[in-house]
Amino acid sequence: MLDILLTASVSFIITFLAVPVVLEVAEKKKLFDIPNERKVHTRLVASLGGVGIFGGFILASLLSIQGHLNSEFQYFFAAALVIFFLGLKDDLIILSASKKFIGQIIAASILIHLGDIRLDSMYGLLGFEKLPEGFALALSYLTIIVIINSFNLIDGVDGLAASLGILTMLIFGSYFFAIGYQAYALLAFAMAGSLGAFMIFNHHPAKIFMGDSGSLMIGLINAILVIKFINVANDPLVAIPIPSAVAIGFAILIVPLLDTLRVFSIRILNGVSPFTPDRNHVHHLLLDRGLDHASVTLTCVSVNIGFIMIAWFGRYMGPNYLLLTMLTLAFSGLAFLYYYKRPKRTILIAKRGEGVAQLKTASKVVTLTKEAQSAVD
Repeated sequence: MLDILLTASVSFIITFLAVPVVLEVAEKKKLFDIPNERKVHTRLVASLGGVGIFGGFILASLLSIQGHLNSEFQYFFAAALVIFFLGLKDDLIILSASKKFIGQIIAASILIHLGDIRLDSMYGLLGFEKLPEGFALALSYLTIIVIINSFNLIDGVDGLAASLGILTMLIFGSYFFAIGYQAYALLAFAMAGSLGAFMIFNHHPAKIFMGDSGSLMIGLINAILVIKFINVANDPLVAIPIPSAVAIGFAILIVPLLDTLRVFSIRILNGVSPFTPDRNHVHHLLLDRGLDHASVTLTCVSVNIGFIMIAWFGRYMGPNYLLLTMLTLAFSGLAFLYYYKRPKRTILIAKRGEGVAQLKTASKVVTLTKEAQSAVD
């Protein structure tokens, strides 16, 4: 337990000290995220917070995880370096979707073929158990790439991606600690500590964004942890076996993962690239319904926690019924967001010569007299 606390503390302190330095450099070099019609922020904000997150995470992990006892972690860190520099270059010089995809394929291949992070079984989901080699590889690549991008795509509101990242890291880290997988627990808590420090600078109104170098990194670590969780939790010999681990793993990542799968599907059906940006994400839907940044973040995190609780208490239903239940609830909520329209305010201005201007809202009518109009003028 002491190792966990020390690792989280070291990553927190390093990130906390690094982010102000990154802010200063960004200010001097004018490295800002420029607002446009798709983004929700309206001012120049530095977008290199991922540098501070990565610095705290990687240093704390290297100091605490014993490489000679966990040889696969050298490949995890190699994949993390690929993703970090890929995201950093995109933060500085915008990369095309194809180049980002190639970089993610390289990182995924390191994890799958060298780090042995792969899905070889569906563990009863849709009636499948052991998978053929080719299908297992394709599913593993797809899972890793979708999860990597899921946190990148959900990072559209101050504090949202970091808050969801902290939640998933605490859950995975706690489980791995409970079953004696110390290295994986340290990996999760190192990222949680870095994200905790970053949140100090990222809550609304954000002083800095994590950028692709941060959001892609959170996705990569979640991909490693969720695949390891599914493979380990289904082992009856593990200290705490968990039924329906596939569905529970999906529930832990449900907000970013389901949003990404939904948006990708809509884009493909519309005949455009799945990486084409738009304003169809769940956080955009919530913002359009009148919620502010803090409320959107709180809502998404609360919903994610709710689905995790549903999955945990319903784990004996079996992966198929449990997943169907969660998807039914999730799409019902999304349907409500699509069809619920926020009442719009209407402004009525009297014609010139009438001497009266009216401002009409849902509950108020304000009349400006001639004297009041003179005072305003």
